[in-house]
Amino acid sequence: MRCLLLIFLLLGAAPSFALDRYSVEGYQLPNGLQLILKPGTERGHVAIRLVVGVGLDDFSCADQQLPHLLEHLLFSGVDDTGEGGLEQRMQALGGEWNAFTSHADTTFVIEAPAKNQRKVLDLLLSLLTQTQLTEQRINVAKQVVEREDGGHYSHLQRWLDRQDLGHSASNQLAVELGLKCTERAQVENLTRQQLETVRQNWYAPNNMTLIIVGDLDRLLPAYLERTYGSLKPVEPSEHKPLAAIEARAEPERELLRGVVGDTVQLHWLLPEPVIEDQSDETWDLLRDYLEWALYSELRLKHGLSYGPWAEREVFGGVGFLSLNADLERNDVPQARQVVEQLKARLLKEGLDPQVFARLKNAAIARQAWAVQGNSALADYYWASLGDYDNGHFADPAKRLQAISLKQANAAMRELFAEPGYVRIEKPLFSYNSLSLVILGALALLIIIGVGWRAWRHRRR
Repeated sequence: MRCLLLIFLLLGAAPSFALDRYSVEGYQLPNGLQLILKPGTERGHVAIRLVVGVGLDDFSCADQQLPHLLEHLLFSGVDDTGEGGLEQRMQALGGEWNAFTSHADTTFVIEAPAKNQRKVLDLLLSLLTQTQLTEQRINVAKQVVEREDGGHYSHLQRWLDRQDLGHSASNQLAVELGLKCTERAQVENLTRQQLETVRQNWYAPNNMTLIIVGDLDRLLPAYLERTYGSLKPVEPSEHKPLAAIEARAEPERELLRGVVGDTVQLHWLLPEPVIEDQSDETWDLLRDYLEWALYSELRLKHGLSYGPWAEREVFGGVGFLSLNADLERNDVPQARQVVEQLKARLLKEGLDPQVFARLKNAAIARQAWAVQGNSALADYYWASLGDYDNGHFADPAKRLQAISLKQANAAMRELFAEPGYVRIEKPLFSYNSLSLVILGALALLIIIGVGWRAWRHRRR
């Protein structure tokens, strides 16, 4: 009965339904699988996203690559034809697929002709249930994952990572604060039994969300209940608590990046305080404001940086907002002074109301064209699953509209209440200093040569 009702809704309301991208038909199968179905505006095509609630952060540093390795193994083949045969079957259906493992989840991404959507979903189900994790396949997948991560993890790279020299500024700070693993996670010691355990405990319908957007088959709900509804649920696994700041970090550090050059990068990283309402939207607007302020000060007024930027990143359970600038090596002191003056002015005067209103309106306007087409809409639902409630996704334009200047000022003052962390990435030598080193080395060689000849002459 539920399926028949959903079919009626999908058919009868499709034209208007598709216009409101925040209203979707979502329901849960008896086995716990969450379904999100949305008729799209593009005919003849469907975008499919299967989100499995397991990611890198659910494992210790030593075992962090387990979900990533399993993701690759699930494409190794469902029968004797192996990986190649599996890919040929997808090609024959006119579809394309891929998968990604993030810190929070593992997501399978499929684009396919609407006429073959059930056959493509059949193939995805086979991949989940019929893939055999043999030692041979595991060894091949390990090589692939290792290449994806930059190839063989040498002793030199390991040493650099341990010295905080192998990471970018933000990643290096996260390592110092205990929010990120010191070294790159390895795959060689991961076992078949570990992989089978991950598959059994996490690849269960009550830990999955299936998103389908596009030209939906009228019998799709009944098909999904018959096929994906047969998957067996498991007792939910507990997610590992997100990392919190557990150590102290130096307030300022210089990081070596490259051997020679005259350009550096200045980073001022600030942990985002916890605020009560609509924190993401508030911090996004504040990031936009600070990026404009950096651009106005460092580029337009002082000509110190061509492309300064502000950025938000999350490590474990801690968010960071950073102010960044590319600079000439000799301009770092002046740039730091300009940024300090900017901070002092903002704390004293607050955000400029006109600038804030302009940037807020621009952020709201972007929402009108930020999600276009079936694929973009499916990706939007994937990224916004935490905002889904009772058939609706939160409208970001409305949430942005609700952020007041008073809220943004309060967040800004909380952000600047702490000194944050300064990191300067620069090459080992400037071109001038390298020239001096080379000249000094040549002079030393000349002195040694002259001394040697004089010594030989006296020996005669």
